[in-house]
Amino acid sequence: MNYKFKTKPYAHQLKALEMSWNKEVFAYFMEMGTGKSKVLLDNISMLYDKGKINGALIIAPKGVYKNWFDSEIPTHLVDHIQKKAVLWQALINQKQQAKLDSLFKPEVDLHILIMNVEAFSTKKGVEFASRFLDSHSTLMAIDESTTIKNPGAKRTKAIVSLGKQAKYRRILTGSPVTKSPLDLYKQCEFLDIWLLGHQSYFSFRTRYASMRTANFNGRSVQIVVGYKNLAELSEKIKPFSYRVLKDDCLDLPPKTFMKRVIQLSTEQKKLYDQMKQLALAEMNGKLTTTATALTQLMRLQQITCGHFKADDDSIQEIKNNRIDELMELIEEVEGKAVIWAHWRHDIATIVREIEKEYPGSVMTYYGDTSTDDRQKAIKEMQDPESKVRFLVGTPQTGGYGITLTGASTMIYYSNGYDLEKRQQSEARIDRIGQKKPMTYIDILAEDTVDERIVKALRKKVNIATQVMGEELKDWI
Repeated sequence: MNYKFKTKPYAHQLKALEMSWNKEVFAYFMEMGTGKSKVLLDNISMLYDKGKINGALIIAPKGVYKNWFDSEIPTHLVDHIQKKAVLWQALINQKQQAKLDSLFKPEVDLHILIMNVEAFSTKKGVEFASRFLDSHSTLMAIDESTTIKNPGAKRTKAIVSLGKQAKYRRILTGSPVTKSPLDLYKQCEFLDIWLLGHQSYFSFRTRYASMRTANFNGRSVQIVVGYKNLAELSEKIKPFSYRVLKDDCLDLPPKTFMKRVIQLSTEQKKLYDQMKQLALAEMNGKLTTTATALTQLMRLQQITCGHFKADDDSIQEIKNNRIDELMELIEEVEGKAVIWAHWRHDIATIVREIEKEYPGSVMTYYGDTSTDDRQKAIKEMQDPESKVRFLVGTPQTGGYGITLTGASTMIYYSNGYDLEKRQQSEARIDRIGQKKPMTYIDILAEDTVDERIVKALRKKVNIATQVMGEELKDWI
């Protein structure tokens, strides 16, 4: 393509752009780690340069949307475009409001609004997005578009309706079908209601799902018992989509590092601030105190992870966004994944939640796992035919000496300060026999000890790299 990129595209990214850049609607069904964010930003740049758009509305989940502002746009959007990018915030001060209002000034700059998908469950968020769309010739894109798969959800209805105000529409996801082929309907309706040939979810369901009537408490309901005509559905989505798997990308870097940023819940924030300021916190009559800075850091991290350990060793759950972010992440993961957590309590929580959604798909590898079960877990993870997709463990126990190349995705639910444990745990999927590009993802609570831990690890990596005379490593 005759276009000067800021960052060099891989072959599959170039193909995605060639297929899509001037189309009104398109779906980037690109697996996590294949660079779909860059493709979208190059697409936006091309359309702006051609005078087709002067605005872009990017919608993403909470854990991702700030990354668009902090990293993706600065890295990939071409330098010659004068831009005004603003991050949506519902609770804001006067200065932040002025930034949002600047999006409506009649200028030649490219105006970019980045919003979290949860904002579209609110009247304020929907009205602001509608005003932005009315003020510009806009490309509207949904990152991780499975967030609008639920036809009854308030945010789904709002986003699909707002899509009609956009000149160009894009959806991005690595796993468009997470639980059922019916997940596709609302994602495609956002692009264009006629793409799949059905004007209602129910007629679409009738065509592609086998139903039976069941009685619950004297009430008759239709439930899905199977699927049909899937080859036909596959053919229907091909003209407006491009599917990319890491396995197909021969020029991808061997490792990609990503992060998902979450916010503390109100309850977590209160406890976190108490512990940070007073070295003690209280929850439901239980008190936890700290005598040393090290213990205080440990308690702060436990709070960010969603549990409160009192002085009497009792543990209480705290409402948090971390486990929800993990579950959204694994919906996007193709194949198997290793999940590391720092605390035993978190391992139990992770296993419980995964079992709810994917029964029989998870095994553990930590201090409480028996020797026999450890060996079985390795065997199941290495077996491509096994139902087991997730191994949850601690780097202290599972981070040494074992081979887990059956997985190519590794998620750090939480981290410790020990660089050796971090690097050893990363190496479990990076061993002889690994044939796929690897993706490493860290879940971090914003403005907390999580970020402090990663900065400490990054500093240790930089020092080690300098000492050994190596090039600076690509890392979180």
